[in-house]
Amino acid sequence: MLKNALMISLLPLAAAGCAATGPKVPVIPTTPAQTVQARGETQAVGTANADAADDPAIWRNAADPAASLIVGTDKKAGLHVYDLSGKDRFFIDAGQVNNVDLRDMDDAGIIVAASDRNDRKNAKLALFRLDTAAARLVPLGTVPAGAGEAYGVCLYRTSGKLHAFNVIKDGTIRQIELDLSGATPTGKLVRTMKLATQSEGCVVDERTQRLYAGEENAGVWRFDARAEGSVEGTRIAAADGQRLTIDVEGVAIAAEGEGNGGYLLVSSQGDHAYAVYRLSDETYVGRFRVAAGQLGSTEETDGIEVITGDFGPGYPGGLFIAQDGYNPPHAQNFKFVAWADIKAALNLD
Repeated sequence: MLKNALMISLLPLAAAGCAATGPKVPVIPTTPAQTVQARGETQAVGTANADAADDPAIWRNAADPAASLIVGTDKKAGLHVYDLSGKDRFFIDAGQVNNVDLRDMDDAGIIVAASDRNDRKNAKLALFRLDTAAARLVPLGTVPAGAGEAYGVCLYRTSGKLHAFNVIKDGTIRQIELDLSGATPTGKLVRTMKLATQSEGCVVDERTQRLYAGEENAGVWRFDARAEGSVEGTRIAAADGQRLTIDVEGVAIAAEGEGNGGYLLVSSQGDHAYAVYRLSDETYVGRFRVAAGQLGSTEETDGIEVITGDFGPGYPGGLFIAQDGYNPPHAQNFKFVAWADIKAALNLD
C-alpha cells in the first residue's frame, strides 16, 4: 500500500519530554539548523512533572488579530484556551485528549476537535464549539472513531462538510464525516488508510486536498484527502537522521499565495528541531530550532501549528506555536515564534 518504502537505519529514539529530569540528549544531524527565538509563551499546563502539554490549534481573529486565541491540550487532563499574551483564559476537564484542531464552519461556529483517548481500546473524537467572545469551549459531545488508541487528529472542510482524520496510534488513519446538525454530533466512516508503524501528527492542505501524516520512525507521507481518492500514500520526507530525525511528531502548513504555495513544517523531536519543505514540489528547504532567549528554548516538541496572516504587532506575518517539552521551573507549555522570523532565518520567499 505504501509507495517509496525506503529502508532507513533507525537512530536512538529520544523519549517524550520529561519536565522532572530534563530533556534527553538529542541526536545531532550534520545538516545545519538555523535559530530563532520565541517572542511569547503560554502559561504552563496544569499537570506538573510529566509529559503533559501536547498540541496547539490557532484561531485567528480577522477583525482584531491581536485578540486571536490558542487551544492547547494537556493530554493528561483536558484543554486550555490561551490568548496571545499567553494568559490561560479557560480550562475544561476533558480527560486524556492528545491532539487538537479547529475549523470555522460559518453558521455552526468555530468547531474544535480533540483526539479522545480516555478509552485506550476505543478511539473517540471530542467536539467543542469555541466561544470566541468569552474565550471558552462549549462541549458538543463525542463521536466514536473505531477501535484503537486515539492519537492524532486534523480537520478538513470540503463542500460545506467537515471531515476529521483520526490517527490511531498503530498507524491506522480513519476519515470520518461529521454531522453537527443534531442535538449531539454524529460521524460516518468514509474510508481507512494505514501507515506501517506508530503515527500521530497530521494536517490537511485544503487548497490542494492533500493530507500529510507523520509516521514517527519513518517520515512524512502524503495522501489524497478526498473521500473518493486513493488510500495509498507516498512518502515525501524520510526520517533519515539528517534533515528529519525520529520521533517525527507534529506537522503544520504555512499557507501562502494561491494553489500549493507555502510550506510544510515538521517537528523533528529527536534533535529538538523543525524541518521545512516547500509545498509546491515538496522539496526540503531548511531546518530551524527555537534557541534560548528571553523566554527559553524548545525541546522534544510534540505538536506544532502555524497560521499565516496578521496577528498584531508582535506577529505581523503569521504565528508559529510549538509545544515545549522542558520548561523549568514550570510545567510544560507552548512557545510563540513569529513566522517572519522563521522565513528570515531560512531565507524563504
